[in-house]
Amino acid sequence: MPRLNGAAVGGVAPFDLADRGLTLGDGLFETIAVFGGRPAALEAHLDRMVQAAAEIRLPVDRAALAAEAAALAGEGGDAVVRLTVTRGAGARGLAIPQTCAPTVIAARTPFPWATLGAPIRLATVAVQRNPTSFASRAKTLSYLDSVLAYDEARSAGADDALMLNVHGRAASTSMANLFALFGRTLVTPPASEGVLPGIMRRLVLEIAPALDLTPQERPLPRADLGAADAVFATNSVRLVMPVTALDGVELAGETRLVTAVADAVREACGAPRNG
Repeated sequence: MPRLNGAAVGGVAPFDLADRGLTLGDGLFETIAVFGGRPAALEAHLDRMVQAAAEIRLPVDRAALAAEAAALAGEGGDAVVRLTVTRGAGARGLAIPQTCAPTVIAARTPFPWATLGAPIRLATVAVQRNPTSFASRAKTLSYLDSVLAYDEARSAGADDALMLNVHGRAASTSMANLFALFGRTLVTPPASEGVLPGIMRRLVLEIAPALDLTPQERPLPRADLGAADAVFATNSVRLVMPVTALDGVELAGETRLVTAVADAVREACGAPRNG
C-alpha cells in the first residue's frame, strides 16, 4: 500500500493539484531494491537524496525518509521501493517559495526479476545529456529526456538508449550508468560528463580493486565502446547488465570479468545469485 506524508493510503490518494512536483517537476526521487525485506544500499540512496535536496534548497527529513523505506521494506520479500519528495504546493510561477511543506510519497512494487542482470542492446539516440544541468546529475522529477530517449531506442528495436553528452561522448543509458572494460582497466565517464552519480556505479568502483580491476573515471568516446573487451550498464534495480550490441553491431563480451562484477554487486546488495 502506498504511503503519503507518513501514512498508508488506501484507494485514491488526495493530492494538491498546485503541488510543484506536478506543475514544475520540482522534486527528487530514489528507487531502492529490496531483497528479503532488506533495502539495498539504503544509506547511499538517502545520502544522494539529501545532498541533491540541499543543492536545490528542498528541505527533507532524512529520518522520515528512512522510516518510510523501512515501513515498506518491512512487508518482507523482494520488491522495489520508490521515495519521492516534492516541494509541495506553491503559487504559480518559477520562484522557489520562502517556506514550503514538502510532499513525501513512498510506494512499493514487486521486484521485476526478469530484468535483473538481463543483457541489453543499445541504440544511440538524439537526446543528449547536458553536463551543466542539475537534472543530469540528480534523480529529479524532470525525467522527460530519459523517457524520450528510451522511447526512441525502443522504436529502433533496442532495449535501451545510448545517450551521448553535448560533446558527443558516451554518457549513460536512459536509466543506467555505463562501464567499458579494456583488459583489466574499468572505465566509466565522470559525473562532469553529464552523468548521474549512480549508487551501483559507486559500488562497482569500490569493489573493482578486489577483483583485480583498475577503475578509471574519464571521458568515454563513443568509438571506445566498440573497441572495449566488454561493456555493461548498472542501475539500482537491474544491477549489472551486459551490453551485447550497439546500433545493431554486436559487441565483444569478456563474460568472465563481467560475471565477477555482477556476482560481487549481487552479494553486496543481498540479492540471490539466481533470482
